[in-house]
Amino acid sequence: MALPALTVDVPPQPWTGRFDGDGREHRRWWQAVSRYAPGSTASSAPAGLSALPASRPAVLLGFASDEGVRRNRGRPGAALAPTALRAALGPLAFHLDRTVSDAGDVVVAGGALEAGQARAGLAITAMLDAGQLTVVLGGGHETAFASYLGLAGSEAIRAGKRLGVLNLDAHFDLRDEPVPSSGTPFLQMAAAEAAAGRGLRYAVVGISEPNNTGALFSTAERLGVRYLRDEDCTAERTRAFVDDFIAGVDVLYLTIDLDVLPASVAPGVSAPAAYGVPLPVISAVCRQVAESGKLLHVDVAELNPAFDVDGRTATVAARLVNTVLR
Repeated sequence: MALPALTVDVPPQPWTGRFDGDGREHRRWWQAVSRYAPGSTASSAPAGLSALPASRPAVLLGFASDEGVRRNRGRPGAALAPTALRAALGPLAFHLDRTVSDAGDVVVAGGALEAGQARAGLAITAMLDAGQLTVVLGGGHETAFASYLGLAGSEAIRAGKRLGVLNLDAHFDLRDEPVPSSGTPFLQMAAAEAAAGRGLRYAVVGISEPNNTGALFSTAERLGVRYLRDEDCTAERTRAFVDDFIAGVDVLYLTIDLDVLPASVAPGVSAPAAYGVPLPVISAVCRQVAESGKLLHVDVAELNPAFDVDGRTATVAARLVNTVLR
């Protein structure tokens, strides 16, 4: 299935990294990632219509946007994240048992967030229906609504599969605002799911109580959102929480907001965490989700290279993407 015309604004660019040799035993990400061919279809059935093959092809799509962060009065800069993430992924040794391709970037320019989200959604739907595991490199957390649009339009969801949204995040992002932003995507999802006659199955790991108002907690309770506070995210409790959530869905969307991590680990975000969830716990969740056999789509959000320190946040983000795809 071909990507609809004009949904991707920037074609895939050359990848770079350290060169140790041409043999398979020397491969790094920059040598392994190919250019996505929109007309290609994975050998498996469209994702979600049958069992999801563990090694089905993955395709990367950049969502270069910080308009949602700007509207949310955060620190702009996340539009540069897809480039920084690819640069951090490029030198990593490639041990994956799947092929990975790059579809290029959707770029939000001139404040046209909603149009950019719609273009990204069309691209994601087409790639999902072609049997790909889609990986979006955001972008502020407005990336999440672009991801949702792609998922909601896919054959898997239209066929009635129960979608679960698992957010690794210090924030609910359930703000009730007149203009969509990086703080509103999950309330937007809830409204869209209600309009489709469904309920939003939404869970959050890493909620910071001091950084979410009483109104946000009330909205979460009203919508039946499951959440685990950052101070409660021990390895055991987090694993049990995620297992319980995964058990109640057919397919899973994992969204990783890097501000879930401590500021010492992820300084390059709009809102660095004073407490945060330890990286080993977040990495274990990524592995747990990957091993569930239900992962349909993943995105990474809120990397802000302008505020990063020695590329620390980009390196962590790249490591998490690599873990999810292992």
